[in-house]
Amino acid sequence: MNETAEPDQSGSAVFIWSSRTKIRYYEITVNNTFLLRGGRVIDPASGFDATADVLISAGVICEISKKPGKLSASAGGTLIECEGRLVVPGLIDPHVHLREPGAEHKETIATGAAAAVAGGFTSVCCMPNTTPTIDLPSTVEFVQMRAAASRKARVFVAGAATVGRAGEQLAPMGAMSQVGAVAFTDDGDCIASAGMMGKVLAVCASLDKVFMQHCQDPTLTMGGVMNSGVISARLGLGGWPAVAEEVIIERDIRLNRGHRCRYHVQHMTTCGGVDIVRRARADGQRVTAEASPHHLLLTEEACNNYNTQAKVNPPLRTDEDIRALIEGIVDGTITVLATDHAPHASAEKARDFTAAPFGMIGLECAFALYAKALVESGAIDWPRLIALLTIEPARLLGIDSIGHGQIAQGIPADVTVIDTNATWKIDSETFQSKSRNCPFDGWQVRGRATDVFVAGRHVLIGGALPATPTITAHASFNVL
Repeated sequence: MNETAEPDQSGSAVFIWSSRTKIRYYEITVNNTFLLRGGRVIDPASGFDATADVLISAGVICEISKKPGKLSASAGGTLIECEGRLVVPGLIDPHVHLREPGAEHKETIATGAAAAVAGGFTSVCCMPNTTPTIDLPSTVEFVQMRAAASRKARVFVAGAATVGRAGEQLAPMGAMSQVGAVAFTDDGDCIASAGMMGKVLAVCASLDKVFMQHCQDPTLTMGGVMNSGVISARLGLGGWPAVAEEVIIERDIRLNRGHRCRYHVQHMTTCGGVDIVRRARADGQRVTAEASPHHLLLTEEACNNYNTQAKVNPPLRTDEDIRALIEGIVDGTITVLATDHAPHASAEKARDFTAAPFGMIGLECAFALYAKALVESGAIDWPRLIALLTIEPARLLGIDSIGHGQIAQGIPADVTVIDTNATWKIDSETFQSKSRNCPFDGWQVRGRATDVFVAGRHVLIGGALPATPTITAHASFNVL
């Protein structure tokens, strides 16, 4: 893979640089051995789906065997019985907000990474709408160092495409790419200028990095706080029309025809948007899109009684839009699922609806919600759901080339074990996240991660996070 590796100062990790992917990261060197026995192993990347044993040692997947009893853990190794459970590649969320630097009262990189692990995610990609904005190599490296010290989930970084996310001047995307930024976006805001958008697409194409767009025409959403319709009118709240999302998707796809950048629609919500992306993909355009759990399960009716927990950007839409999103997932128009995990302090969400911030948390209950919306409804099967949460986001971020989103011999042991029959009640008070703004609080759901491995480290054990001391970045397995 055109990689170089050299030991760090502690001798417990190696620093790896991939010249082909321009991604650098740490891998901790561990000697622990684990045998995951008798689970249903699903690897969408290869099509493998069978009852099998998985042997993990020294931070990598050593062997996968469908022959019972062939594999055994070494002396001192750990046996984990996985009968009746899924053993899948570590889940990946390409769209989270970790709030650090600048808003550590909402979330920190450490608490966000812990929330990710609790939800079964081994890797997340954080957005750049922080204070200061992640628009310089030094800020990218700051996030990487903080993530490394947490010893939880891997944290990949999406850099801002424009300085300060102001949409006026190109950020140094090439320099950020050199230190490990895997994607670019001004998420939280749309790049409103078509001229600037064209320049961003050109740069991302030259770097072979995905651009992820927050599709919102600001001139159509001024004063908007929820979906435009009968309910917003009855509540006396500013409406946010579907067309505000759709015109940006249409514009960007047209602009991108000459650049062929990898272009990604974040948190898509409208049936019109699904149609636009479907046509573009049929035309051979390099376009992908994602859906979030709240847009698959909640409608604008959740905003009744001025419920600020349901205030989100883009807003909750209608039953018709939900049906279109699910149809888009079924037919392959939407290839990625992403939480848009957006923590806010309770006092902020306690403001009146217009003043309260947009956003909701989702990492710790996302898997069960996706299962409810897509598998329990009969829309898709387990292998497709796992693909939407593993190899598809890995390809989006370009990290499939370094072994993420897959279960195969010789690659980093990022593995999630899931009990699909586990029933539980969502209780945000028990979350690892610093924030509690979850509109699904109190829901009874099914499906939960029981064990999570990141580079061979057992970071979720029987559904609980073990106490882990923080360390300096040079002794971490997290991505840098």
